[in-house]
Amino acid sequence: MKKISIIIPTYNEEEVIKISYLRVKKVLEELDSYDYEIIFIDDGSKDKTLNILNEIAKENRKVKVISFARNFGHQAAVTAGIKYITGDAIVIIDADLQDPPELIPEMIQLWEQGNEVIYGKRKTRKGESAFKLLSAKMFYKTLNALSDVEIPKDTGDFRLVDRKVVEIINQMPEHNKFLRGLFSWVGFKQYAYEYERKERVAGKTKYPFKKMWKLATDGIISFSTKPLKLVGGLGIITIIISILILIYSLISYVFKLNDLTPGWTSIMVAITLFSGVQLLSIWIISEYISRIYDETRNRPQYIIDKTINI
Repeated sequence: MKKISIIIPTYNEEEVIKISYLRVKKVLEELDSYDYEIIFIDDGSKDKTLNILNEIAKENRKVKVISFARNFGHQAAVTAGIKYITGDAIVIIDADLQDPPELIPEMIQLWEQGNEVIYGKRKTRKGESAFKLLSAKMFYKTLNALSDVEIPKDTGDFRLVDRKVVEIINQMPEHNKFLRGLFSWVGFKQYAYEYERKERVAGKTKYPFKKMWKLATDGIISFSTKPLKLVGGLGIITIIISILILIYSLISYVFKLNDLTPGWTSIMVAITLFSGVQLLSIWIISEYISRIYDETRNRPQYIIDKTINI
């Protein structure tokens, strides 16, 4: 009998975690020909999420819990979960029920047909602000413009993945993992499963602008070196602009085109332009250096406080 492992990262989800568990459990128990396990990763919740998970795990031995020592982030939580799976395939799904667990049986059918990565592609995204929709659209356009690997648009971490693909991901030692990009990068037979994303059942989003920004920078820096090449391009452009400013200054001096203090225009433009380019270049380079520094420290991506049923 094949086994399906469900990975559910959680952070301050006391309002929805019980509902989420019951809906996922109902779906899995209706799959007569499959065994299952549900792995909850508590990402340092400060509410009653972990207490509720403890109670659930006592009632059902197929429920496993990994509790972090503090909040390490969504991608770290999913990374921890896939290291402890025992199933033949995994399903990554959030606890907020925006990605309906009732779609899992259809994804399993697609897996049985030979697809090794079935990723959820959102046709609609209910309950999300115009800003989030616009920022997500711009992110994927920017990422695909810079990256050498095609990252599917309108996708999240909701997906079913074959065990052999998971084992390859587990071998990757990098710290700042952008999992949806890595699952595309490894290749294999992939299938875009379109669905309608629902509103949160309860609670608030755990992805404010700060976390969205970090996820975006992790994705771009992990899958592209083009920003570094962009720095060189900016250097060439500024040299051309400085030459044009020099020509303009000479023409203005010869033909007395303005009454400004000689040299004022060229000095001010040159200072502001080159200062902006230098600061931008330093920022881009520092992002890559910070990732190198993070890798060389070799600190763990997360710290586990305790586990249940593992």
